[in-house]
Amino acid sequence: MNSKAIPNRSQIEESDKWNIKKVYGSIEQWQKDYSEIEKMIEKYDLLKGTAGNSVNKCLELIEFDLEVSRKIDKVYLYAHLLNDQDKTDNSGETLYQRAVTLFTKISEKSSFIVPEIQSLDDEILEKYLESRELTQYRFYLEKIIRFKPHTLPKESEEILAMSGEVFSAAGKIFSQLDNADLRFGDVLNGKGETIELSHGNFISLLHDSDAAVRKNAFHQYYDAYDNHKYTLASSLSFSIKKDWLKSRLRRYSSCREAALFTDNVPIAVYDNLIESVKKSGDVIKRYMAVRKKALNVKELHFYDTYVPIINDVDFCMDYKEAVETCVAAVSPLGADYALIMKEGLLGGWVDRYENRGKRSGAYSSGCYDSDPYILMNYDKNNINSLYTLMHEAGHSMHSYFSRQKQPYVYSDYTIFVAEVASTFNETLLSDYLIKKYADNKKMKAYILNREIDNIRGTLFRQTMFAEFEHLSHAEVEKGNPLTIDKFREIYRGLLEEYFGDSIAIDDILELECLRIPHFYSAFYVYKYATGISAAVSLASGVLQGKQGACDNYRLFLTLGGSMYPIEELKVAGVDMCRPDAVNSTLSRFKELVLEMESLI
Repeated sequence: MNSKAIPNRSQIEESDKWNIKKVYGSIEQWQKDYSEIEKMIEKYDLLKGTAGNSVNKCLELIEFDLEVSRKIDKVYLYAHLLNDQDKTDNSGETLYQRAVTLFTKISEKSSFIVPEIQSLDDEILEKYLESRELTQYRFYLEKIIRFKPHTLPKESEEILAMSGEVFSAAGKIFSQLDNADLRFGDVLNGKGETIELSHGNFISLLHDSDAAVRKNAFHQYYDAYDNHKYTLASSLSFSIKKDWLKSRLRRYSSCREAALFTDNVPIAVYDNLIESVKKSGDVIKRYMAVRKKALNVKELHFYDTYVPIINDVDFCMDYKEAVETCVAAVSPLGADYALIMKEGLLGGWVDRYENRGKRSGAYSSGCYDSDPYILMNYDKNNINSLYTLMHEAGHSMHSYFSRQKQPYVYSDYTIFVAEVASTFNETLLSDYLIKKYADNKKMKAYILNREIDNIRGTLFRQTMFAEFEHLSHAEVEKGNPLTIDKFREIYRGLLEEYFGDSIAIDDILELECLRIPHFYSAFYVYKYATGISAAVSLASGVLQGKQGACDNYRLFLTLGGSMYPIEELKVAGVDMCRPDAVNSTLSRFKELVLEMESLI
């Protein structure tokens, strides 16, 4: 039997690798900057306590800190890219560990800056905000100052800082149990082979066309959580209690308010999301009926919701053709956007193919003084690779334009808007492919199915997760106990509310809430749902040729972190304080389901 071995890094063509020599031409150049930063950071000790002396002293402190940050960003970028491209190369691991160590040292040295600025008298802060010298840093200062009511006296802040490791204990315990101690046993895959069940292959097994394989993998996977349900429930309960303790200490009225405060996101955004999605329950139930009929099953279970309805689709697209396809799909954004993306994807931004020792998955990275860089493990026979390339290109183009137009201090965008550009690009790709394969019924149905499941998994599912977080935290805030039975009751209620009788809910699915790592970083998952809502709504406007839609979106890409994310999205053309964008995406979902239904 012929087999294709994974190549070593040295066997990959140079043209297929990212060009990180543009960051540093050699390790010696990297070392030079590293040594320079080591010397620079001693100045932090001299600047401590000077922020309140004068406008110019405050300016000196801010600009010195930003200079150090900019330099360490570049040092860290080179080290982590070198490490990720081949983890069997010890030189990359050595540089990476050294960069992390220096980064940590800088964080410790500079940790006084924010509390020192917050401790200044209101009169001094007002003077600074109105000064000509600090005009460029007004928003930077405003973001620090708005936390002043939630900042504790110095001694209390020190105690909280010292308690950081204790506060993170629940999450670490869960992570150790989930990633190191849990064993799921062996199962049969679709080829009749015995394999060890793991987090890594669980979803792949749920994609299997054999219903028995899906069912067995699902129940065996959740049996492991059932065997540890009391420990897992206790861990999650204490994580939520930790959130409530920290919120009260910092004088927030709820855990949710504390979490949304950082991005200045109104509570209405969260509530509108949940309300709108729940009002659209009929369409998700209709899709489940289509899926049930297509799969020809008596009952549709959760483990039947991942397998593609359309199987055996022939797909083969080499990397260069994939780039041409992505470039054609983004043509509505203008010839200059398409050209920049094409030159980047073909000219050194992307590390294209798998090699032995290379990090798995994909990401977009970079710093203010570099190109965007994309890690891929491109597979020409997998359409998901095409979508992944388009997704990461969206991130990279967002970073490219932000860094082109913003000063360093405002060049990074927040997580709240991070997934907008990437999902926007994916929406353009789906629209392009559906038109391209208009005469190929099977391929068109496959792409529709993929788009439907993407919205379902991101908008519907993440919104249900968001409501679970809200309800479970509310129990603690009211002083009620959170036991395994209460977790199951809350989660069962949400499953029934969101899916009704469109799926058969196995009792053991109630334990899903105990295995979601994001729940240990509370009130994060809603950003996935708002992100896809904004992206699909904005993409629809561009594709329909709506006046100003393209220009507004292009302007949004240049904003970086110069405004609060809600305000940036208003510039793009969507107001997430209103339910319009969510409703627009739900309407798009319904259109796709109806079209899929007609094809099936």
